[in-house]
Amino acid sequence: KNSYTLRIMETLRPLSDFFSAINNDFRISSTHIAIYVSLLHYRRDKGFINPIEAFGRDIAALAKLSSVNTYHKCIQELADYGYIRYVPSFKKNQGSKIFFFEY
Repeated sequence: KNSYTLRIMETLRPLSDFFSAINNDFRISSTHIAIYVSLLHYRRDKGFINPIEAFGRDIAALAKLSSVNTYHKCIQELADYGYIRYVPSFKKNQGSKIFFFEY
């Protein structure tokens, strides 16, 4: 396989791993999935750093959510369910930290 194919596979692995992890988790909704996919997209744009620092309004917009409250509820649930580690900042000029786990 060429380097481009390998790079694509590495880029998609976290998403594939997430879908495998949630396969039998009835608590996960399409909103959780939209947020997680948006977080991965945001992370890719930041050079695959871990953790990322992001503002809820930015991720909510990427996930096409109409309410930042929905974002906060679902990202906290993703953390509570063990899919990410979420450290809210509560500061207007600093984003919350989101840590990704390797599956």
